[in-house]
Amino acid sequence: MKAAIIGGGVGGLLGALFLSKQGIDVSIYEKEAKLGGRLTFVEKDGFRIDQGPTIVLLPEMFQQLLDEAGIDRKNYELLLCDPLYSIQFPDGLTFTKYPDVDRQVEEFRRVFPSEVEGFKRFMKEGRYRLELGKKSFLEESFVNPKDFWTPSKLKTLMKLKPYQSVQKLMSQYFKDERLQSVYALQSLYVGGNPFQVPAMYSLVSFAEHEQGVHYLKGGYASLIPVLVEELKRRNVTIHLNSKVTNIRTEHQKVTGIETKDGYTAYDSVVFNGDFPNIKQVLNRKEKRKFTPSSGCILLYFGLNRIYREANVHQYFMGDNFSEHMKDVFDRKSLPVNPSIYTFHPSIIDDSLAPEGKGVMYTLVPVPADSSIDWSNETEWIDQIIDRMEKSAFPGLREAIEWMEIRTPTDAEQSGLYKGGSFGVAPTLMQSGVFRPQVKPYPIENLYAVGASIHPGGGIPLVMQGAKLLADQILKDQALKGVSVHV
Repeated sequence: MKAAIIGGGVGGLLGALFLSKQGIDVSIYEKEAKLGGRLTFVEKDGFRIDQGPTIVLLPEMFQQLLDEAGIDRKNYELLLCDPLYSIQFPDGLTFTKYPDVDRQVEEFRRVFPSEVEGFKRFMKEGRYRLELGKKSFLEESFVNPKDFWTPSKLKTLMKLKPYQSVQKLMSQYFKDERLQSVYALQSLYVGGNPFQVPAMYSLVSFAEHEQGVHYLKGGYASLIPVLVEELKRRNVTIHLNSKVTNIRTEHQKVTGIETKDGYTAYDSVVFNGDFPNIKQVLNRKEKRKFTPSSGCILLYFGLNRIYREANVHQYFMGDNFSEHMKDVFDRKSLPVNPSIYTFHPSIIDDSLAPEGKGVMYTLVPVPADSSIDWSNETEWIDQIIDRMEKSAFPGLREAIEWMEIRTPTDAEQSGLYKGGSFGVAPTLMQSGVFRPQVKPYPIENLYAVGASIHPGGGIPLVMQGAKLLADQILKDQALKGVSVHV
């Protein structure tokens, strides 16, 4: 059996590993000159920093999936971030999150003493919800919608309170609006609005405490060469600078793909681009309108120093988190005094820059699919840097040796749907059974994987999607009486 994977993002690479492990002849077609998709580096003058994802959440799922794909744990190293991160409010108050409950309770007593019991209840109920959600939704696909609409699934779903937003759910644990935002903002990790996405996404903020926030030593993108080495060992064919122009079908059945080099027949084809863009290569009218996730302004810095007194991950909240989210998701306007995330991995990893120097990454949630002309917003970006310098990084401007900027416009040009950084948005009607599935259409032999496909965005979930993809292909082949396991 021969399978083609269009796109060499982490979903495509893991999919290739799972499939090749079962004896399937896999070929990857990547339009760029290198593999990795969102997992790539910004590199300059001996500095390198992750361009996209930085936080490794759900480390147990992450490692188990790599184990199943055939990647030895000795080939990569996860470092627990301790503390997880700190959050600074506009008045200078700082609240720190820790990986163990006892220290977190002490931090609550120090900063928000009246909220201790709410936190304990959040942890107790969150553990229950995570177990429910992981088993019933994250580890299952819903190619057949009937698998979702069962009494037991609906009962479980109601326990996850999809009718509430994450922010609303947090208000049941915390009275202080600042804490509500601190425990709801994690839905931004997958590009969702905390005031709108279903409460089931509160699993992310709970998972931070339960399993920790980790860093992949060498940078998240250092995982890609590990995956590629194993793919090459299995004789998986990799075509770089090879854009697929058409997925050929006959009578609702995929027969192969077309590139600049012509047509090649395949038994199965997997689309690993941002899913709404499949219309560019598949002759099919798509009636559905997708909502993109949030966009990001990303600032990358090469610094002549390391801020040892800082944390690897830090958040600087703006004056009004609710208004920031309205600017991003409703008004589609430039946020005024937005919340800011910074990533300074050089504190725990000296391999990213020349000796004594460091790298830093700053992310600000901004609208995707907007009319903002980012080339005219240099003053706004300067204000972000000024706030960073004033809040936690003294002398930052003098320390900058180089800086690069990535906007939603850049993201869209690279293939991310409407400039959204996390696939389609995790709204209620784009989650679970309503999200595109690994077998997205009633077209035989056509499959999909990636951040816009169930179970959703975030590297471990995309990896889980790759496993669901491989399971579906093997299931379909078995139904046809085709044996592929070796």
